[in-house]
Amino acid sequence: MKKVCFKILCFLAVLTLTAAGETCHPNDLKGLTSFRAAIRSDTSARLAKWTGRGCCRWEGIKCDSTTGRVTEINLPGFFTSDDAPVQTSMTGSLSPSISLLTSLEVIDLSGLIGLTGKIPPMIGLHLPRLRKLALSGNKIEGPLPETIGKLSKLQELYLSENSLTGSIAGTLGNLKALRMLDLNSNRLSGAIPESITNLSNLERLGLQNNFLTGSIPGNIGDLQCLKELDLSNNSLSGRIPSSITKLKAASIVYLDNNQLVGEIPRLLSPDQMPSLGFLKLNDNKLTGRIPYSFGFLPSLQRASLANNKLVGSIPSSIGYLRSLTELYLNGNRISGHLPSSISQLSNLLILRVSNNLIEGPLPRQMAALTNLQTLDLSFNQLNFSYIPEWLLKMPSLSRIFLAGCRIEGGISEDLLISPSPLQELDLSANHLTGNIPEWIGQLPELYSLNLSVNNLVDKIPSSVINLANLGVLDLHSNKLAGSLQWVFQIQSRFTGGSLTFLDLSDNSFTGGIEQLGTGQQLEVRHINLSHNLIKGRLPDSIGRLESMKSLDLSCNSVDSELPPALANASSLETLKLQKNHFTGKIPDGFLEFKNLKELDLSDNSLEGKIPYGKPLIDFPRGSYSGNKGLCGIPLEPCQH
Repeated sequence: MKKVCFKILCFLAVLTLTAAGETCHPNDLKGLTSFRAAIRSDTSARLAKWTGRGCCRWEGIKCDSTTGRVTEINLPGFFTSDDAPVQTSMTGSLSPSISLLTSLEVIDLSGLIGLTGKIPPMIGLHLPRLRKLALSGNKIEGPLPETIGKLSKLQELYLSENSLTGSIAGTLGNLKALRMLDLNSNRLSGAIPESITNLSNLERLGLQNNFLTGSIPGNIGDLQCLKELDLSNNSLSGRIPSSITKLKAASIVYLDNNQLVGEIPRLLSPDQMPSLGFLKLNDNKLTGRIPYSFGFLPSLQRASLANNKLVGSIPSSIGYLRSLTELYLNGNRISGHLPSSISQLSNLLILRVSNNLIEGPLPRQMAALTNLQTLDLSFNQLNFSYIPEWLLKMPSLSRIFLAGCRIEGGISEDLLISPSPLQELDLSANHLTGNIPEWIGQLPELYSLNLSVNNLVDKIPSSVINLANLGVLDLHSNKLAGSLQWVFQIQSRFTGGSLTFLDLSDNSFTGGIEQLGTGQQLEVRHINLSHNLIKGRLPDSIGRLESMKSLDLSCNSVDSELPPALANASSLETLKLQKNHFTGKIPDGFLEFKNLKELDLSDNSLEGKIPYGKPLIDFPRGSYSGNKGLCGIPLEPCQH
């Protein structure tokens, strides 16, 4: 009897110590130490603090105060320390021993970046209390185990941004408590299982950026609690199920970048989707007209039907969308006139209807869109001869895109009357004539200016140096001439920013490249000066353009040696210098162009041996042909 009592007392003592966090349940301790052993490095140093047997005191571990069993493992890669955000990583594999912690309710190992291995199937068999499993932002691979369908209490499953393969387990449909399911950005294939429509409590479903095929489950509308649906960037086909209009709680629907065919359902009616706030059906193969019932989505804020094959006119019911702030209809075959009811969209900020068959004139009632900031009417059949004055007086309009609208004559000085300072202006592919006016420098907020493919003549005005915020300048395919010195002075005059994109190709410019790279803010990424009459030398200062990704000086008369300093522009992806008069050798430093994907040095006067090594030896013969003195791989061997 004394021995029995002694054993009972010992058991109660151990239980008391366990509940107090002084020790750890043997299975929990084994599971956690095995997990730690599988991690090779931990930049957060949290695992280094896992010492002793009191695992309930370890950082990232939470235990039940009564039983002492571990209930939570919270070791995300992104967390807050001393009120400051910290991004850390762990390198190693996910140990199957984690399934030994049978009282676990939460596992959060998200965003650790270097965590590899597979999802242990035993998780679904031995962790019946699990409510949250978060492994997103790692390198987890392999299939989604069927046993996950046995986690009857699971509410949140985050496995996005990994390397999961195979099909989506049909057993997920058994998880009736599931509210969040995010499998985006993996390599999952096959069809979306019909069983997923059984998840009656699901609020968020993210399956985008995978390789899913087949059709959208016909009963997806049964997910009455769904607020966000994203199936974009897969290879889904078939029609959009009419049941999708039953998603009365939906606030976001993304179906973009798929291969859906058929028409947008005509079954929408008032109040069928009263909470739908975001609708993205862009980049598919949708056909037919925009249904009149499209206007019966009272909460719709952002809608994109861009880049499909929609036809017919824009329905007048669009004026009912009083909450709409963004509308993208570009890249379709929409015809007819813009409906005057569009003027009722008082909250509209962005309207893009470019690349359609819309006819003019524009409804003057559009002037009532007092909040409109961006208007893109490019490449339609509007046949403007001039920009309507009322359009330029719209109080908030700062981004105007009127490319290919057949605007004639000189650049209108009415652009100066815009109440809102212009930030982006695209008048490309029109019939503009005359010169670029000196008053262009009076648009100090201008960030992007595109006047390409017109008939503009003369020099670039000196006032261009007043454009302190100019980041994009595209004047290609005109009849402009003179020196480029004014352009490059923009870089040296202002320290708050500089050009990032410059295209002056297909003109008659003659010089000024000696100033390339002499500015203080050298953030230019793309320079195209091809097909001009440029002479002189390429300066050593060009090597200061360390962010430059593309340089095209082809078809000019540059006659210097290739400056070795150019190799300092190590971000280069495209270098085109063909059809000039470059002399001397190819600098050995060109072997530092590790990102170079396109190279053309043909038809110059280069000589000597091509430096041996990647990437130079990987380019075809045509990249070096037409240089009589050049030899070495991929050309003929050099003669010693």
